[in-house]
Amino acid sequence: MYTLHITNKNYSSWSLRPWVLMRACGIEFEEMLHRFTPGSPTDFRAVSPSGRVPWLEDDDSVVWDSLAITEYLAERHPQVWPADSKARAWARCATAEMHSGFACLRNEHGMNVGVRLAVTNRSPGLLADIARIEGLWNVGLERFGGPWLAGAEFSAVDAFFTPVVYRFRTYGVSVAGAAAGYMDAMLGHPALREWELAALNEDFRDAAHEAELAQIGTVTDDLRTPAT
Repeated sequence: MYTLHITNKNYSSWSLRPWVLMRACGIEFEEMLHRFTPGSPTDFRAVSPSGRVPWLEDDDSVVWDSLAITEYLAERHPQVWPADSKARAWARCATAEMHSGFACLRNEHGMNVGVRLAVTNRSPGLLADIARIEGLWNVGLERFGGPWLAGAEFSAVDAFFTPVVYRFRTYGVSVAGAAAGYMDAMLGHPALREWELAALNEDFRDAAHEAELAQIGTVTDDLRTPAT
């Protein structure tokens, strides 16, 4: 059986992608959560070649990077990508764009599942990232018929946008058209609900992530278990 190594669910967008993909696609795995605590090491170079999460163990193979893990799984589990060749090509393009792009969104709206913020200002770069994602979602939903980005089945492209869905909700980002219904469908997916419940039950706080919130806006709600 696969073993997927991840870290704290409230913050780790990179861990989320392969985790939710495997859950949604019915790929069995064991979860190994390495909780970051004050003073603990954050470099996993002894076991992960990149020194970071996530990484996947499969017998004596170690696969790191969320996109590489996705492709490794796709070679063994065809449901990872859409069956239709045109939908699959589009899904791969959108996934690659998410994997390598949207730097302003990543930097200004870090993932923090359990809080809600009133944002005071968004940079032009961030607004451009949001507009591009909204447009991309609406194109996929219209072209392939939904309810997921590349058609009737949840696939890797949806998994790669799950952190964006959480970010949009945390920071009060609204989207128009079919994209709004897509966000609702994503947040209601059993795999995302399982991840979110675990994130809310974490009592750990990362000082750097929490400090970012004050620079972006005002916390209006914190749904997490109180910090220890």
